[in-house]
Amino acid sequence: MLTIGYVGNGKSTNRYHLPFVRKRDTIKVKTIYDLDVEHVKWEKIDGIKYTDRIEDLMEDPDILLIVVCTTQLYHYQYAKMALEHGKNVLVEKPFMMTFKEAQEIFAYAKEKGLVVQCYQNRRYDSDFLTVQEVIESGKLGDLLEVEMHFDYYRPEIPEAVHDYTFYNSYLYGHGCHTLDQVISYFGKPDTIHYDVRQLLGKGRMNDYFDLDLYYDQLKVSVKSSYIRIKSRPSFVVYGKKGMFVKETKDRMEEHLKLFYMPDQEGFGVDLPEHYGTLTYYDEEGNYHEEKVVSEIGDYGRVYDGLYEVIIHGKEKIVKDEETLWQMELLEKGAKLCE
Repeated sequence: MLTIGYVGNGKSTNRYHLPFVRKRDTIKVKTIYDLDVEHVKWEKIDGIKYTDRIEDLMEDPDILLIVVCTTQLYHYQYAKMALEHGKNVLVEKPFMMTFKEAQEIFAYAKEKGLVVQCYQNRRYDSDFLTVQEVIESGKLGDLLEVEMHFDYYRPEIPEAVHDYTFYNSYLYGHGCHTLDQVISYFGKPDTIHYDVRQLLGKGRMNDYFDLDLYYDQLKVSVKSSYIRIKSRPSFVVYGKKGMFVKETKDRMEEHLKLFYMPDQEGFGVDLPEHYGTLTYYDEEGNYHEEKVVSEIGDYGRVYDGLYEVIIHGKEKIVKDEETLWQMELLEKGAKLCE
């Protein structure tokens, strides 16, 4: 059994962690720490201790893993504190405020013989897993171009921000999802082109980015905007023999916002109208156009991986160097708006 505790009792803990962790019979959530545990909107869960004393988390010998689910302003502080108390650590995204902080935390964990990892749950999005299956089927032929879109129509968010801070930018807050997907599957790019904008003007919030990552003949584009009244397809993949289009995103977040939980039938599962379309020529030159049944996503697979690392000594799925590459790209892109 892997016994864990949380720092933070907000949306991240209650929406993107606990619903998946509580399905695992190999993991026990013992304690949740928050500065104000009595006045949060999330309902307390029976069997979990809620506390405003950080010592109840850090000094408990039963707890092997501490999960940091605060704003990124406090990721370094709590991750280092947990390591100092001999705890393994899982940290929400963005992992740290800077590349330098990330380096220091990984080095300190290594020195202490402990595990620290970023919570890259988007590796287990249904649409991303489906794209991988299509690529690996070989039906597209040699891969030429991948377009990834993460769009919203929420103009009120950038309109309410009148000062630019790199850690409160759209690139930092959302690029950490899609950039990790690219790095996890394709590795470190040879080169990268940045187009990071402030659509409302200089000094305002970064609300748009378009990054092109190059791998020999392959270009992977990561594009996002806060001001897209209609979203672009989640994925468009081009190969020499065909293409694949996945219009809709993974549905787990949509269901979680409706309080439809992972233990309910059909959670996160695509309906036929959400399936992507694969178009290609086969080896005999015959034309095909077909729907591809979506893979099923599960953010809890991050915890399955960590269980194997901490309890059985397996290798981490989210490698330190992958998180460092991501932090380097985020930091470089954010500086373009300063």
